[in-house]
Amino acid sequence: MVLRIATYNIHRCVGCDGVEAPERIAAVLRDINADVTALQEVAFDPSGPKNILANLARSMDAQAIAGPTLLEKKGRYGNAILSRLVPERVDRLDISMPGREPRGVLAVKLRLNGSNIRIVTTHLGLRPRERRYQIRRVLPLLDDPKADVTILLGDFNEWLLWGRPLRWVNRRFGSLPAPATFPSRRPLLALDRIWVDPADRLISLHHHRHVSTAVASDHLPLVAQVAV
Repeated sequence: MVLRIATYNIHRCVGCDGVEAPERIAAVLRDINADVTALQEVAFDPSGPKNILANLARSMDAQAIAGPTLLEKKGRYGNAILSRLVPERVDRLDISMPGREPRGVLAVKLRLNGSNIRIVTTHLGLRPRERRYQIRRVLPLLDDPKADVTILLGDFNEWLLWGRPLRWVNRRFGSLPAPATFPSRRPLLALDRIWVDPADRLISLHHHRHVSTAVASDHLPLVAQVAV
């Protein structure tokens, strides 16, 4: 059984051309066709007639699991997961650092083919000290003895290969491939990551590069296939 996983920073659905176009993001998501997709920089109004998150989920025939970190005048903003599998459990954790933009973690427990799958996603801060604090909060969430497969994914904003957050995570998962995803038009930095434990469950990992993804957001989607 193969589970298709993706992570995508959708940049509020504002493309590199400055145009807000949720339909472009929806088209990219349909093209990826993942079973579970972690999204970052999602802006949505849960009570409005144009709920972007709900519309993206509907276009994927998936359930939307929101993990907002900010309450704005026009609605909410933060992380989300689109899942075609019904989650058995959802956890949300505030990992914000005082004086910095609020950040959060969204963790879900899924069950497929008799296996327990633990998925943890986040979007870390811009400053090194901030990321070190946040990854220390994230790592304990990965230690679920009942999980047969553990997946950590999201936008980690870490471009230094020798940065402590990456070294800490690699110590937990092992060093896995890290295709560049940013900026989308000419990707140079591996800001978006997917780690899988056990590592031999990872079948493939690649960024999803296409004419549409070069414009739809400033990040490319990252896609993995995981054996369950």
